[in-house]
Amino acid sequence: MTSAHAQTHAAGASHGGLRDYVIGFFLSLVLTFASFGAVMLGVVPRGMGLATIVVLCVAQLIVQLVYFLHIGAKRDQRQNSAIFLCTAGLIAIIVAGSLWVMHNANTNMMPTHMSIERAKLRD
Repeated sequence: MTSAHAQTHAAGASHGGLRDYVIGFFLSLVLTFASFGAVMLGVVPRGMGLATIVVLCVAQLIVQLVYFLHIGAKRDQRQNSAIFLCTAGLIAIIVAGSLWVMHNANTNMMPTHMSIERAKLRD
């Protein structure tokens, strides 16, 4: 065993037991089948399909974060939670910045307010 791994166990870090993994697995299966059934069986109204899928997707994300990645508010999980939140924040900043740049490039570089004749006169 490496010394870092031994120190983690000495500090009392929880890796979760078989019971937690089985619960997480079955919850993930239920949520997967629920989202598949919502679309394929037409259980939800036509306009609510996307919202239902997004809600079930977020629920499955939370289940996997808690049961498999051990992200939580317990004392031994705070470092994992902080790293996850920083990573999620950085990804959000990168995605939002990219969308902003693409929107501005589309708005400022596409002469949609100009007619074809006027554009030809400028050439």
